[in-house]
Amino acid sequence: MSTVTIASLQKMKQEGKKIASVTAYDASFAKTMTEQGVDFMLVGDSLGNVIQGLSSTVPVTLADMVYHTTMVRRGAPQAFVIADMPFMSYATPEQSYQNAAELMRAGANMVKLEGGEWLTETIQGLATRGIPVCAHLGLLPQSVNVIGGYKVQGKQQQQADQTLAQALQLQAAGAQLLVLECIPAGLGKRITEELTIPTIGIGAGPDTDGQILVMHDLLGMNSDYLPKFAKDFLAETGSLASAFRHYVEQVQKGEFPAPEHCYK
Repeated sequence: MSTVTIASLQKMKQEGKKIASVTAYDASFAKTMTEQGVDFMLVGDSLGNVIQGLSSTVPVTLADMVYHTTMVRRGAPQAFVIADMPFMSYATPEQSYQNAAELMRAGANMVKLEGGEWLTETIQGLATRGIPVCAHLGLLPQSVNVIGGYKVQGKQQQQADQTLAQALQLQAAGAQLLVLECIPAGLGKRITEELTIPTIGIGAGPDTDGQILVMHDLLGMNSDYLPKFAKDFLAETGSLASAFRHYVEQVQKGEFPAPEHCYK
């Protein structure tokens, strides 16, 4: 399998080929995902929820993220790996440089930050210093205490316009990838068409350049509930490897997400 890079992800967008990604937290799953054709893995601060049993991602530390990024890299030495920068680890540009460097040294190819236009200076600084950035708009789990829960974002026209404007600002600042979470499918399509960088949706409709799911949701392992945008691929296939392969294939064919997984 050819090595995935930022350039190859960009080429996939240009050629209309869908990108399939999953969150990963350890060596064994990272190895299996890579073998089954997952294009890249995100070491998500969602580990707070699914690994540590927390109610949000806010308590996750940089040390947690460094540890799990190291494990994922160890299991998949050639894979493209993105690491989340956890809550308040990028409050200032200078702070972000040091903490992002820790994640890159642990094995990340790129770091992900949640937020809009306030991050432009930080993204510019990181990119200038050789640290690639994935931006994240829509539902921002680290801001759950501000927005009052896990709610679909961008449903009102003004909010949708603001999200698009922020996406363009983040791209101009140097972001090379953008995750869109829990927004109406129409807005996901609109942003994807406006941007030159690839968009990766999680509850953002079928028209983003790619999809990402939390591994535990993809495998039906979330004991609390299965989000509307997720699907239990393990139940359809019966083995871990085939579940990841089936997910990749359905994303590539445009069969996932289906209408029942999307917000209006």
